[in-house]
Amino acid sequence: MAHHRRAVAAAALLNTAIVLGEAGLGVRARSLSLLMDGIHNLSDELALVCLYAAFLLPRTPGRHAQRTANLLNSAGLIGMSALLVVQALERLVDPMPVSGLAPILGGLAASAGNWGVARLLRAPARVSASVHLAYVHNLGDVLVSLVPAAAGLLVVVTGRPLFDALLALGTAVWLMITTARALRLRREDLVWPEAMTCGHDRGISTPSVG
Repeated sequence: MAHHRRAVAAAALLNTAIVLGEAGLGVRARSLSLLMDGIHNLSDELALVCLYAAFLLPRTPGRHAQRTANLLNSAGLIGMSALLVVQALERLVDPMPVSGLAPILGGLAASAGNWGVARLLRAPARVSASVHLAYVHNLGDVLVSLVPAAAGLLVVVTGRPLFDALLALGTAVWLMITTARALRLRREDLVWPEAMTCGHDRGISTPSVG
């Protein structure tokens, strides 16, 4: 299983690069849509770290520690999304110049990066249901990360920065709703809306380290 462990570690590192890239570009371009997608990808980081720990450690953290980490991750995600909702609403009232090129390039790069993460997780996903959920999640993120690219394209075509705020607002609201719903339905297991746990699924054992 060592090669699966390396694949999960590489996926976590690539996801980190996506987050840092979107955060840096988003701040410089004043793009809320890019920052929102960066926060979304940041929320995946804990799950990938948990997956790596499940492969690396003889025994994964206890369920209480898992639930605490998952709760904090979800609460932080909702809090950051709520903050960006407020910022997006302020931008709609008082528009701020936004670079359209940065979210286009950043969104396309993040989409490709999420495809790369999914690609890295594909082989480990065959032996672990938790990794399979991560794999499916990142395939979905390939499309989600195209939202800032669409926002940037609309800004470039129309010259109106409000499209960046509108798409950021929509993404933030969607993320808050899905995360809150997952917290309500699966309080014990949440890492992602698909209810992936840190190395364990209900009734499924973590793969042994080889």
